Amino acid sequence: MATAKTPTLPITDVTSATKRTSPAPGDSYVQSFARGLEVIRSFSAQSPRQTLSEVAARTGLTRAGARRILLTLQTLGYVESDGKLFRLTARILDLGFAYLSSLPIWNLAEPLMETLAGHVKESCSAAVLDGSDIVYVMRVSTHKIMSISLGVGSRLPAYCTSMGRMLLSALPPDQMMQVLQASERSARTRYTLTDPNELAAKIAQVRKQGWSMVNQELEEGLVSMAAAITDRTGQTVAALNISGQANRTSAKAMQETMLPALLETARSISQRLSLQRS
Repeated sequence: MATAKTPTLPITDVTSATKRTSPAPGDSYVQSFARGLEVIRSFSAQSPRQTLSEVAARTGLTRAGARRILLTLQTLGYVESDGKLFRLTARILDLGFAYLSSLPIWNLAEPLMETLAGHVKESCSAAVLDGSDIVYVMRVSTHKIMSISLGVGSRLPAYCTSMGRMLLSALPPDQMMQVLQASERSARTRYTLTDPNELAAKIAQVRKQGWSMVNQELEEGLVSMAAAITDRTGQTVAALNISGQANRTSAKAMQETMLPALLETARSISQRLSLQRS
């Protein structure tokens, strides 16, 4: 039975997430706050526990600076330590829930996503675009389909994911190309497209057909399809996908048997969203 995935600690990497140049400190930029966020984002599924030196190295901070921030987060209840290793606490989820609770769309989407996952017997997720990454905002899991754990707050590169390409297709072509060129486009599998022009052509096809499929480009054996969720103005605000294992369901079979249900669910969520008052 499909169940809504309990939010997990975000999978992110300060060095691989969308590149941002830090503004100079001033009235509109609090550097200490920005550094605190970098410390939080340095924790991941691959590094759930870190020493002070590891946090400093991953964030580019001095040991003294990293220590001050970690102790502040510990005092506030967002970090705990055994005296050597630091780890995030469940309270960190409050930050993500504050964002999710401000978006009524996910209260509307969850039951429809659960129905879709139960119907196709595959995992179903929703994500939004953040720079050159997608960020998961809802997930209904039926099988473990990837080598990493995914949950609310998890990040993946947009260029090689079905939801990423769906979201990129909603951008103006010049902006979409800027995002692609700014992405760290590594060949994650032997099937991964990394050339910006080839990716742009794929995304143009997605824009034309209204849905996206990525076959083993993110991870070998993983196939996924995505459709857009739109607001009352027709603007894409998120993407919805279903993912499965190629050894269980081929890309062709997924398209033939599951795409109609995916598109219908995305339309239903979009329709419900359009009825919501601003």
